[in-house]
Amino acid sequence: MKHNGTLIKEDNNYKKKSKTLYIESYGCQMNFSDSEIVASILKKKGITTTKDISTADLVFVNTCSIREKAEQTVRKRLEFYNSIKRDQNPKMIVGVLGCMAERLKAKFLEEEKLVDIVVGPDAYRDLPNLIKEVEDGKKAVNVILSLEETYAEINPVRLGGNGVTAFVSITRGCDNMCSFCVVPFTRGRERSRNPQIIIKECKKLFDNGYREVTLLGQNVDSYLWFGGKAKKEFKNANQYEKNNKIVFSKLLELVAQINPLLRVRFSTSNPQDMGIDVIDTISKYNNICNYIHLPVQSGSNRILKLMNRGYTKEKYINLIDNIKRKIPDCAISMDMIIGFCSETNNDHDETLSLMEYVKYDFGYMFKYSERPNTPAARLKDDISDQIKQERLSEIIDKQQMHSLGHMKDKIGKTFEVLIEGISKKSSTNYYGRTTHNSTVIFEKDHHKIGEYVMVKINDCTSATLKGKVI
Repeated sequence: MKHNGTLIKEDNNYKKKSKTLYIESYGCQMNFSDSEIVASILKKKGITTTKDISTADLVFVNTCSIREKAEQTVRKRLEFYNSIKRDQNPKMIVGVLGCMAERLKAKFLEEEKLVDIVVGPDAYRDLPNLIKEVEDGKKAVNVILSLEETYAEINPVRLGGNGVTAFVSITRGCDNMCSFCVVPFTRGRERSRNPQIIIKECKKLFDNGYREVTLLGQNVDSYLWFGGKAKKEFKNANQYEKNNKIVFSKLLELVAQINPLLRVRFSTSNPQDMGIDVIDTISKYNNICNYIHLPVQSGSNRILKLMNRGYTKEKYINLIDNIKRKIPDCAISMDMIIGFCSETNNDHDETLSLMEYVKYDFGYMFKYSERPNTPAARLKDDISDQIKQERLSEIIDKQQMHSLGHMKDKIGKTFEVLIEGISKKSSTNYYGRTTHNSTVIFEKDHHKIGEYVMVKINDCTSATLKGKVI
């Protein structure tokens, strides 16, 4: 065994100390899923994960470029990594992965000299080669985007999970080209994973004790797979499409059919792509959770057009109406961007009006921050930070009021809850979620993590339910 550069004899054999990987993830769920793919690729090369950053051979941060704040956070983390490298572990290799890697490769590598290695989201298979380059004294970079890479056959290493819930990637990239978004430039075009591999991965997770999967993609409703017989064996294209096309609603159904004890969630949907078939499938299966994350970004048609969102406020409301008609008990959450270019008080009022109509259960709300090289960067970011903050505060206040209202409506009712772990605030309590994605806190009793329990709600905050197992 090798320790501190010295070979130590062990059982009459000399063994090399295996390398270790410390990895942090920021941003969307796809980044966390990608980190598990990275861990799997490196595990095959004998590199194992560790929670001890001070002794790690490789330290990677998997990044997001959606908002400026995320970039600032990651830069601070890279500075922290380098302080450890300088003071404690000079042979440590520091790397940046994911969306930000593609966008800021030159800045991180050459200008600020914060990293040794830069790898984009489609180049993770190349990591072993890139690590070797760094060990040979070079800087290494691969941010080439792919039209085909889905990491289809890779079985992710589940990092620090609870053993109950897991992410399963079904698509990569995005074709929607929203004007404010860097994803099409940092993650490339849309492509879908083989459904058979997805089903196999979900079945394996269930057999290993997992009880919930979240199907992930930048836009899951765009999932599309053609398989089976070759197109030339059919007389016409329509017949080929009918017999071979698997769309998202069909994939959702196939995953739900694995086992009724396997909960199924999905994220994220784009309103312009979600069809009535998806809503019908959710209503058909009890184990597909009654929860849809449906980003809207703005309630103003003028702003939606500038954002290139592909729908109007009226079409969005029609989709909401269809969801509530077919799944009356469905919880709905949103993303909202406040202070987009040229947003007026009237545009802001339109957004508040939409919120009042929908009354979202949850919300993720952010001030607009310009992303370089996006179409919106050609527009004038003319809303002052003060106005953005004032509007954001108003939107947050309204959402908290709606969230609290939904939570209060659940008091006195009983819900099935999947136990996911021990509460951070009290070791005597468990936490879990309802089908609506509401977090519930309750006393442990004799139950175990991974079990379903019926919990009667007796109290709440705007973010958490409190109850007792019955």
